[in-house]
Amino acid sequence: MKILSWNSLFAAVLSISLLSLASPAAAESTLERVLGFPIEQTVLENGLKVIVVPMDSGGLVGYRMAVRTGARDEYEPGRTGFAHFFEHMMFRGTKKYPAAVYNRMITEMGADANAYTSDDVTVYLLNIAAEDLEKVMELESDRFMNLDYPEQVFQTEAGAVYGEYRKNRTSPFFAMFEAIRKAAYTTHTYGHTAMGYEEDIKNMPQMFDYSRTFFDRYYRPDNAILVVAGDVEAARVFELAKQYYGSWERGYVKPQVKAEPVQTEERRVEVPYEGRSLPLLSVAYKGDAFSPDDRLYAASYVLSELAFGETSALYRRLMLDEQVVQMMNTSPAASRDPSLWSLTTMVKDPDKVDYVLQAIDETVAHYRENLPEVDRLAAIKSNIRYDFLMQLDSPSSIAGTIAHLTGVTGSIESVVRLYATLEQVTPEDVRAAANKYLDNNSRTVAVLRGQ
Repeated sequence: MKILSWNSLFAAVLSISLLSLASPAAAESTLERVLGFPIEQTVLENGLKVIVVPMDSGGLVGYRMAVRTGARDEYEPGRTGFAHFFEHMMFRGTKKYPAAVYNRMITEMGADANAYTSDDVTVYLLNIAAEDLEKVMELESDRFMNLDYPEQVFQTEAGAVYGEYRKNRTSPFFAMFEAIRKAAYTTHTYGHTAMGYEEDIKNMPQMFDYSRTFFDRYYRPDNAILVVAGDVEAARVFELAKQYYGSWERGYVKPQVKAEPVQTEERRVEVPYEGRSLPLLSVAYKGDAFSPDDRLYAASYVLSELAFGETSALYRRLMLDEQVVQMMNTSPAASRDPSLWSLTTMVKDPDKVDYVLQAIDETVAHYRENLPEVDRLAAIKSNIRYDFLMQLDSPSSIAGTIAHLTGVTGSIESVVRLYATLEQVTPEDVRAAANKYLDNNSRTVAVLRGQ
């Protein structure tokens, strides 16, 4: 599975110039001015949003369908893991195009097909030749509207999903991620990963009837976004989308996700792990939901890079000068609901875990008390912006980025609004963000020690 990092989301935000957002056309003009190609959008009568990026790409096209359903939507006890399950099941075919036929046709086209699931969205990926667009539109619309699988196939795939979970559980990083999520959340569905709780995955083969209801509730056009980028004409894509997806019926049922209570004291967890690994230390603070108009939320993105990024004093100290840690990764909160603002490190010496935590605490205290330099603040924004732009080099990367961002935030325009807010962020805002988010009473500290 390939999941777009939230550092890339931040970079995407920075890539969009500040213009008036008085109309959708203004937002599209903004994107075109910076990225160098237009973005055109429409919404079908059934609620399906279609976004097209026409560009000269040598006949290549990136085709993405984002279903705005992930681990977050699995609110019913004992029924986690189904968003990820359908990532697999969607390749099992329909009566018109059974799996073997679908796979053969995709192979004959020379296309590349895959999918991934995250907290908030499931994205289906195809990289194709422009000449195959209509046939792909027919194939894809058919499986989204007419997915068909007997109970035996369902049980086989459920077993395969459990096998994937067991394989992932052998990774110390997955074990850490799973444990800290479970410890950090007592109520909200972000307490489980996209794979779900192990007991639920084990019991999944017995839930054939429930699987039908899950698909029926969430795989609807009014909960989906189609993105097509490459050598295409927007009008033609819109015409094909209406032709092939127009009969897809509305019916999205909003999940009953409970809000997480405010955390009032630090939580600590020792993560059991039977394999060999250097110690992992993860410090996860409670953040906010994606909030494009909130200045402190916008400042938290900059704070993440200032305090813990590759140009930060802490990174230089622990990674380069003292070489105490082997890796350091920071991830600000950026989800549909309040999520974790986290820092994860791999410590080379098991006796230095507390030392690394102390260094993190010193860094947090510094940014809670002091203002960052204005020039450094500007440099962080500029550096991330250009790093991101260098990555947008193909229809695949463009379609993938847009599909994920719109899948989480709901619209490209919301990303533009976040940048407009980000441009207003001052050093005082960064310090205020540190005091709001980097609070020990709202954090969970996890340590994994290998054998």
